[in-house]
Amino acid sequence: MSRGELDLLGVGFGPANLALALAVDELPPDDRLGALFCERQPRFGWHRGMLLPGATLQVSFLKDLVTQRNPTSPASFVAYLHERGRLADFVNAKTFFPTRLEFHDYLEWAAARVAGSVRYGTEVTALRPVREDGAVRAVEAELSDGTRVRSRDVVLATGLRARMPRGVPRGPRVWHNHTLLGDLRALDEAHAATGTAPRSFVVLGAGQSAAEVVQHLHARYPGAEVHSVFRSFGYAPADDSPFANRVFDPAAVDEFHTAPPAVREDLLRRHAGTNYSVVDQDLIQELYRTEYAETVAGARRLHVHRASELLEVREEETAVAVDVLDRTSGAVRRLRADVLVCATGFEHLDPAVLLGELAPAVRRDAAGRVLVHRDHRLVTDPDVTCGIHLMGGTEHSHGLSSSLLSNVAPRAGEVLASVRRRRGAPAGARAGGLPV
Repeated sequence: MSRGELDLLGVGFGPANLALALAVDELPPDDRLGALFCERQPRFGWHRGMLLPGATLQVSFLKDLVTQRNPTSPASFVAYLHERGRLADFVNAKTFFPTRLEFHDYLEWAAARVAGSVRYGTEVTALRPVREDGAVRAVEAELSDGTRVRSRDVVLATGLRARMPRGVPRGPRVWHNHTLLGDLRALDEAHAATGTAPRSFVVLGAGQSAAEVVQHLHARYPGAEVHSVFRSFGYAPADDSPFANRVFDPAAVDEFHTAPPAVREDLLRRHAGTNYSVVDQDLIQELYRTEYAETVAGARRLHVHRASELLEVREEETAVAVDVLDRTSGAVRRLRADVLVCATGFEHLDPAVLLGELAPAVRRDAAGRVLVHRDHRLVTDPDVTCGIHLMGGTEHSHGLSSSLLSNVAPRAGEVLASVRRRRGAPAGARAGGLPV
């Protein structure tokens, strides 16, 4: 390897690569890695547009960035609470689930600990193979600031892309929920300039985010109607029972990865209710009580359009027209709203988009999905000896927790152990608490 070459280049700096940076930071001084993380945002941020007042995390605070990898880490959520002077108060709150706002503050606090290894406002625009003696032994990354860096291992954590309904592009009055708070601030400013207020919203989706958006809009705009549209008959409660939640355990990843493909698909289907298109039971009850109270009072603002779907969306200058089909009766209702909010989830980017010349060397299964080793490395042609790791986008190979916070700490330890093992770390050395 050439002098000055990185051991590890992280592409993206959300919770996944932040957890990895913390694991790297915990290595002993005589075993440090040369690591750099590039993030296109100007500062750390994780779903800022959905930091709604009162919204809580859906996983335990113990599934923070470090605890399941190293319970003694100085970067744990408990250590954060202690430093902020809120540890006793949090204990007295008797909850495992902090607000999303507080957990985001924890993430920012943790990111500040490793700020020296992060370049914010910098995007990796291309990755190119570096060949030595007939093998691809490193990757050269071109950065948005014009510089280039080489690294022996690359960790892709490019996050998720907002998914919109087919044929419905984003626009001034058609939003995706992940930018909600910023979009609402702009909407409020526009209405303040004319002395008016929003009168109607349509929210598409049946999952946790959709229900939270409905609740927030209903509370924030007491003079507006909120229409909730989804294909199912009602909001479905999330399966957060202890036995079902074992599907998110670190050990479950081992079982899932070694299972036959047909079994993997069956398990994903059977346990989709732990994560997809489901809502916290307390929020369901609150929305139902709101709808019922308004029915009794004869002043409806919350309208639930069950077993329904969008037929057509047309943006106008002062409104958006939304045609909604009742799937049971075939009736079509036209709603005119200030905004349509699509809480329709996210999708992963294919790593081939960034890998460029390296993409053909990545092995895929019969369905066209990338093959991934247990240590989160892409399976590549034998002449590619550098490591290309994925942080997310591996649900088909590593299970439901692949894109969630649940296993972010153990996964960081596994990736770091893989990097160090192939780098030739001394036997018995430890990667931030994880045996190699």
